Amino acid sequence: MRRLVLLLLALVLAGCGAGARGHGTATLWVTRDRGAQVLFAGTVPSGDNGIRTVERELKITTRYGGRYLQSVDGIAGSLTAQRDWFYFVNGVEGEVSAADVRLRPGDILWWDFRHWTPLTMHIAVVLGAYPEPFLRGLPGKTNVLGADRRLAARIAAEVHGVVNGKAPPRNFVVIGGRLPADTARIRRFRRGALLELGARAARRLAADPAALRYRFGNVQ
Repeated sequence: MRRLVLLLLALVLAGCGAGARGHGTATLWVTRDRGAQVLFAGTVPSGDNGIRTVERELKITTRYGGRYLQSVDGIAGSLTAQRDWFYFVNGVEGEVSAADVRLRPGDILWWDFRHWTPLTMHIAVVLGAYPEPFLRGLPGKTNVLGADRRLAARIAAEVHGVVNGKAPPRNFVVIGGRLPADTARIRRFRRGALLELGARAARRLAADPAALRYRFGNVQ
């Protein structure tokens, strides 16, 4: 009887452990040179961390006890060359080791290998996962400002925002005005993000939210 109880207990605990990994899927992108070259793009199981998720799909090496990504399919970081792997979750730069980040269903994990300088090492937010970071990366109210209300409404629908709202938002999208027509640039602003879109860039995104896929977002 004691053996049966222990066996049942082990099965219950095993089930709990499996459930802790989560259900559903996330998206993994692996690129280089600010998204200029796509090395991998696909659906992956959610529930794992940002290192093991890549390891499921590609050959990697790590450093510092498995906490930082050193190479992917032979493309290795170098302090001397100032080239390394950086990651974003839902368009927002990772602030901790990717080993400490667990993917939720629907998340977008984006690893990019690029050159850096002391001034460009940190890129707080990127546009290429649009409509992120406005949905999950930096959730909260998004105010879409633009003279063309129909265009602004289409963008607002994509980012789950409001047009020319009165309540204090977390994020802003500014369309048109004096911005060059093809402008698409994003940056952190206060507690959220500010996306500036020229009229032509806004129309592109309104027609196809993936129009600027993998772009870091300083297009003018």
